[in-house]
Amino acid sequence: MRDGVSARDDILRDVRRAVGEARRPVDVPRDYRRERVVEAATVDLFAERVADYRAEVVRCSLDEVEARIAAALPPHAQVVVPDGLPWAVPGAVPDDRLTPAHLDGLDGVVTGATVGIAETGTIVLSHGPGEGRRAITLVPDLHVCVVRADQVVAGVPDAIRLLDPTRPTTWISGPSATSDIELDRVEGVHGPRTLLVILAG
Repeated sequence: MRDGVSARDDILRDVRRAVGEARRPVDVPRDYRRERVVEAATVDLFAERVADYRAEVVRCSLDEVEARIAAALPPHAQVVVPDGLPWAVPGAVPDDRLTPAHLDGLDGVVTGATVGIAETGTIVLSHGPGEGRRAITLVPDLHVCVVRADQVVAGVPDAIRLLDPTRPTTWISGPSATSDIELDRVEGVHGPRTLLVILAG
């Protein structure tokens, strides 16, 4: 302590000075892109990046979605479907709060998505109608996810602007995978072993 001023007082004085300086208005440029334009090249990049993650990508028109879902599923498969899914699914099992053990006994899950990100090949689910709760997309071994072309955006900032910050989200980049110290890749440890994306439109 010197002249009645402790080291603590010195530190607090410096903090107050720094905080005071930080409160000055900062000019933030706002000239970044605000409108959302879906371009064919963006959708193509999304398909390419998703495939890079060892996911299968099937492209089709919107009126072919149900046929592509049926073709993606094993014969006589039983798959969980969330409320609000707009497409008919053969072998559909409604998600009536199914237990993890029940989900593990099913062949897969079919969902929609909220947004697809081209630069990262990421699918984002916000678990609303047609997407269901998080558990149904993590437990079954196969996830068939329908992404409409008009849901694809260029980058992460574009996706963030479309998401409701009050809702939970799941970001999916390929099938679940991990590697040990030897870099041996193992799929399906903490999520679906197989991800099939139906890119429609």
